[in-house]
Amino acid sequence: MSIRVALVGTGNVGRLSLIQLIEDPRFELTAVCVSAPEKVGVDAAVLAGQQTPTGVLAVDDLDALIATNPDCVVYCAMGDTRPVEAFTDVVRILAAGIDVVGSSPNTLQYPWGVMPAKTITKIEETTAASGASLFVTGVDPGFANDLIPFVFAGTCQRIEQVRCMEIADYATYDGATVMFDVMGFGKPLDETPMLFLPGVLGLAWGTTIQQLAAGLGVTVDDIEEIHESEPAPEAFEVAAGSIAQGTRAAVRFQIVGKVEGRPAIVIEHVTRLRGDLRPDWAQPAQPGGCYRVEITGEPSYTVDICPTSLKGDHNHAAIVAAAGRIVNAIPAVVDGPAGIRTTLDLPLVTGPGITPNTFRA
Repeated sequence: MSIRVALVGTGNVGRLSLIQLIEDPRFELTAVCVSAPEKVGVDAAVLAGQQTPTGVLAVDDLDALIATNPDCVVYCAMGDTRPVEAFTDVVRILAAGIDVVGSSPNTLQYPWGVMPAKTITKIEETTAASGASLFVTGVDPGFANDLIPFVFAGTCQRIEQVRCMEIADYATYDGATVMFDVMGFGKPLDETPMLFLPGVLGLAWGTTIQQLAAGLGVTVDDIEEIHESEPAPEAFEVAAGSIAQGTRAAVRFQIVGKVEGRPAIVIEHVTRLRGDLRPDWAQPAQPGGCYRVEITGEPSYTVDICPTSLKGDHNHAAIVAAAGRIVNAIPAVVDGPAGIRTTLDLPLVTGPGITPNTFRA
């Protein structure tokens, strides 16, 4: 019997999740909730860019979505700029006895040691009372810096450091809020973007640091935030808008988890809007971008994850991967116990199957 699933949010991750929810026979779509007025009343197929109507028309009322009685809600509404609202939404859904998987709020990927104790208790008490469960994930933070390093760390006799990197050109990333408001691209270098406010990097990727530490059996004593920016040598255009000369056009930042004073767990991002900027920073394994896991130990590893897609570039492929990780986890979350679920306790999640006619010769 198919799993009844509803979706909240049809942005970059939500729209690609919606495509799989419609096409994957494991699921029955019950509702779609949106925030944009022009999307209300639109068939889910149109929002997903598909031709065959589903009969599911988008609503802007979370209660109306809950009333369709889904087994699980895929929550992909923006959480970066509205963390309190996203948290409140998730609690309402869980309180109704409905499981949640999603991409936000990303601090719920592994909240222990990151979020206030009372916030974690709120989720734990809600899920205990309703019997619902919650799993939040993505690509980074997400499987590229929890699942992948855990797999390779499991072969090591000794580990000195785990470093997880995203090295990417964001010129084709069409998300103005993230690009300009969160990351500060196109803004003066003396203007501090949301991402670089003290504590924000540690909050955003602290879940990854703490989850890796828990899986590796170590305790993080301190988290250090490091960042630097590079200005645009001249004005140019990207998918999200205009980058003026002298404004922020490339960033490199690190979140360093220290164990006994040593940098044991490091998350590093190198994000450019042009490939020629800061050639001395780490370069991707494929044009456009990759994710890289470096384990220093015995043995040591350098693992490059190079997402590609028949329907878009590396940025599109990475978002597809995030959506796939979220949607494919639904059966395991629905079948599992109540509470906050993480990569550490979720069973191995695989894809929906092999479709031979999608392979290229």
